[in-house]
Amino acid sequence: MLDDLLQDAERRMKKAVEHVRDDFASVRTGRASASLLNRVSVNYYGTQTPLSQIASIAVPEPTLLVVSPYDKSAIGDVEKAILQADLGVNPVSDGNVIRLPIPRLTEERRKELTKVVRSKAEEGRVAIRNVRRDAIEDLRAFEKEGEITKDDLHRGQEEAQKLTDRFIAETDEMLKVKEKELMEV
Repeated sequence: MLDDLLQDAERRMKKAVEHVRDDFASVRTGRASASLLNRVSVNYYGTQTPLSQIASIAVPEPTLLVVSPYDKSAIGDVEKAILQADLGVNPVSDGNVIRLPIPRLTEERRKELTKVVRSKAEEGRVAIRNVRRDAIEDLRAFEKEGEITKDDLHRGQEEAQKLTDRFIAETDEMLKVKEKELMEV
């Protein structure tokens, strides 16, 4: 029972870290990255479809993304979806492919993005701490009902704290890497 509870807490903490990683990937740096388009969905024949399912995305050079829709008739819809995603890039279409030149970031914009990334990391840390709190509350309830001993409660709390420390450290490390990436010129 104790192990199941801790495994569930670990699984939920991993999800929080993955969510932060995905959020970080959607914050653009001065370099082109296909992950910039992960959240773009296209109205394709009346259905919202992820861009990656209806087009290939290439990064031929550090400041350029090239989107090649599999169905050339959807190029207008893809272009519209990219514009609506408000990514700070202007798509240029030639009828076959859409080129997305990635502009250089200004110092001011880099600082803004750093603040955004820090807030996303803090949201992740809060989510991890909430998982720890829930796990400890469950442990206390089990101890109160007599399902686990005081020693098990203490051991479970220590394990929950170790998991929390590990995943917060992982989040902080991802934050350091992303901040460094953002501040590179």
